[in-house]
Amino acid sequence: MSKDRCSQATAYRRRTFLGLAVAGLLGRAARAADDAAELPPSPDDHFVFLSGPKKDQVVVLDDLALGGPQVQAYPAAPDGTVRNGSRLNLVVLARFDPAALKDETRARAAEGVVAYSAICTHQNCPVNMWSKDRNAFVCSCHGSVFDPLNGAEVVGGPAPRALPSLAVKIKDGVVIVASTFSGRVGVTPT
Repeated sequence: MSKDRCSQATAYRRRTFLGLAVAGLLGRAARAADDAAELPPSPDDHFVFLSGPKKDQVVVLDDLALGGPQVQAYPAAPDGTVRNGSRLNLVVLARFDPAALKDETRARAAEGVVAYSAICTHQNCPVNMWSKDRNAFVCSCHGSVFDPLNGAEVVGGPAPRALPSLAVKIKDGVVIVASTFSGRVGVTPT
């Protein structure tokens, strides 16, 4: 093989090697981003709206109507990574008069804002409806009803236990995660 063809072949192998190396790094970066999106809510995450006119915007205190209804949101890491890689990360946020909250609920709330898993403990359906009459969250699949003023305790329907809660804080008007979930999200395995 001539020197010229040999150096062309060497250059080609180098470009191929570098291309594969860069592709590998980009693939790892993409997997890391996917992994971060699947992580559960973590302290210092904020929330973004799941849907509606404010979809993907940061949830602030003034977005939450006093006395309900709830809004559905996903946590987002401080770097902006939305943790929507697992539907188990879906959260409901609602705001109430702090004096109306039971003591344990008030301890995890901030300025009357409460945060709970939006995944029903009966069959992992979304808790996405509001009962104005009962001032409560409702699962759209089988009608379980949860009292947000009292730790999302079950007050009706087939759900066997309360929705896990997240302690929250308010920073510059933004609702922030202050702790991990208080218990297992969704159905408890038997």
